[in-house]
Amino acid sequence: MSDITASIIHSVEAINRDYICALDDLSMPAWLACFSKQGTYTFISEENERRGFPIAFMLDDCYERLQDRVVQVEEIQADSTEHYKMRHFTQLTSVKSIGSNRYQANFNYSVYYTQKDTNTSHILCVGRYEDIIVIDDQGKGCFEQRKAVTDTNVLPRYIAYPV
Repeated sequence: MSDITASIIHSVEAINRDYICALDDLSMPAWLACFSKQGTYTFISEENERRGFPIAFMLDDCYERLQDRVVQVEEIQADSTEHYKMRHFTQLTSVKSIGSNRYQANFNYSVYYTQKDTNTSHILCVGRYEDIIVIDDQGKGCFEQRKAVTDTNVLPRYIAYPV
């Protein structure tokens, strides 16, 4: 990361913070605001990623599908899903420029969840984010791509929200 300025690292950390705060607050509109109009989101197991299998837990391969995910969480599954609270912990591990104000960033993550009916907490999944982030002239970043690769191949519960 030595050729990356402190302001770039700050922008990368800021968009990641906005993303995890949106999910921890269960604010799907704030989650959507973290993506560019060309944004994509994938949540896939490390095994499927390593083997080149395109089967993912969630695959939003265009901005319209990201918008659909917000509608699904907020309207369609609002009364039909056992909701839970999440807490994300992340660690930036690398940032490199890929040109045109775009940066490839990687974060390690762990996500804990708390069941609302019992208030017991458990690990939901652990893995890494592989991101492409666009930073505008004012230093604001947004995800062109966020891929959550989970080391946890068997998840402990139904996943209602992106991780």
